[in-house]
Amino acid sequence: MSTDAVQLLTPDGRRVRHPDYDIDLSHEELRGLYRDMVLARRVDGEGVTLQRQGELGLWPSLLGQEAAQVGSARALRPADHVFPSYRDHAVALCRDVDPLNLLAMFRGVNNGGWDPTDHGFHLYTLVIGSQTLHATGYAMGVAKDGAETAVIAYFGDGATSQGDVSEAFNFAAVYDAPVVFFCQNNQWAISEPTERQTRVPIHRRADGFGFPGVRVDGNDVLACLAVTKAALERARRGEGPMLVEAYTYRMGAHTTSDDPTKYRDSAEVEEWAGRDPIARLKAHLLDLGAADPSYFDAVDQEAGELAQHLRARVRSMPAPDAEAIFRHVYADPHALVDEEREAFRRYEANFAVTGGN
Repeated sequence: MSTDAVQLLTPDGRRVRHPDYDIDLSHEELRGLYRDMVLARRVDGEGVTLQRQGELGLWPSLLGQEAAQVGSARALRPADHVFPSYRDHAVALCRDVDPLNLLAMFRGVNNGGWDPTDHGFHLYTLVIGSQTLHATGYAMGVAKDGAETAVIAYFGDGATSQGDVSEAFNFAAVYDAPVVFFCQNNQWAISEPTERQTRVPIHRRADGFGFPGVRVDGNDVLACLAVTKAALERARRGEGPMLVEAYTYRMGAHTTSDDPTKYRDSAEVEEWAGRDPIARLKAHLLDLGAADPSYFDAVDQEAGELAQHLRARVRSMPAPDAEAIFRHVYADPHALVDEEREAFRRYEANFAVTGGN
């Protein structure tokens, strides 16, 4: 771990203080963060399992990044708006998005399934880094409306190689947009390590655009909460954007379609397993006397019941309405969409004639 990263909880669960970023939470709030991370990990594990069983087409695992996502998400207010990437499942849970919608999307049943205005949580963006531009534009809009709303954009270290991210940084800086850029540096852009992507630490990119950047221990949920909270409050005060680099590690594959053993060392994975964000907070809770074994058992049981519920519901999902996508392109009828719908019907009819061969 870089020495310049903000840390409030050491890997062995010991509480430390930081002169610029600190936070005091009640025992109940600490237990809440722990529960959030455990549930998110279980939902994520269920996604991987269902994909391996052929129930999902793909699943991008968040394993190892629970603290970065839960800590930052719990810093948000209800009126704030989130522009996520595609593995921000814990953020979705914190914004009360039904995890069934996430699983249905990767099953191909829907294209998201939730209304962004209901949760302050935009649809997943699969195009790398483009959501940073969407977030900046949205932030410029809410600033002009005079709303006390902050916006946060999630992206990975690989996205920082995209031009879209640099454009978003520049626009946000020039217009003092109330947006927080939250980079989860999990150190691998599929098979490309961070040191092959950039010459300088990612948070220092902000210097060149004229706004502050800070690196935080991404496996420390308290540090992620404290730093993101400060960045959001800065945005709401009209002081412009801030870049938060959560230095973490992707414990699993990039998605279920790749094999990380082909490109990274198992010793590296083992080293980061010792910095597990959930074990770290559990040690802190035990040290404080804020939770006992019965509490941890209850959370595990809740997570298990949630996984069982999700598994049963996913397996019983009906086949999607194949023509639904054509109904949501424009608000009014459109000749080109009508033409494409008819072409799709002819294509489908061809399978009926040939028996699907």
